[in-house]
Amino acid sequence: MRELSGACMCGAVKLRVRTGATEARECHCTQCRRQSGHVLAFLTVPWDAVDWQGAPAIYRHTEKADRGFCAGCGSYLYWRERSSDMVDLSAGMFDAPTGLHLGPPSFTGNKGDYYDVSPWSAAE
Repeated sequence: MRELSGACMCGAVKLRVRTGATEARECHCTQCRRQSGHVLAFLTVPWDAVDWQGAPAIYRHTEKADRGFCAGCGSYLYWRERSSDMVDLSAGMFDAPTGLHLGPPSFTGNKGDYYDVSPWSAAE
């Protein structure tokens, strides 16, 4: 287990998480592409393993899921299905070194038509 720390761009929302996870994943779904402008990389951890300093704003984008972001700078922080005890944290907000590597991407069937996903990672 190690502790990762991170923050939004303006520093108003910070977090710490203890995790043994080493794999971040890319999401190519339409919603993540629209939110980020391309794809999002995320780290999945238990919700109760995250220690927030500052409160993320919440966008309830479906009946089942929320997206957390900083109300000040707009930085994307997380995606979470409300009924789940897990959360997908934005891997880009963590301070280096993270010890993370990219695993297979998700929702490649929804990827944009302007890029390719490497053949090794074409898993849905």
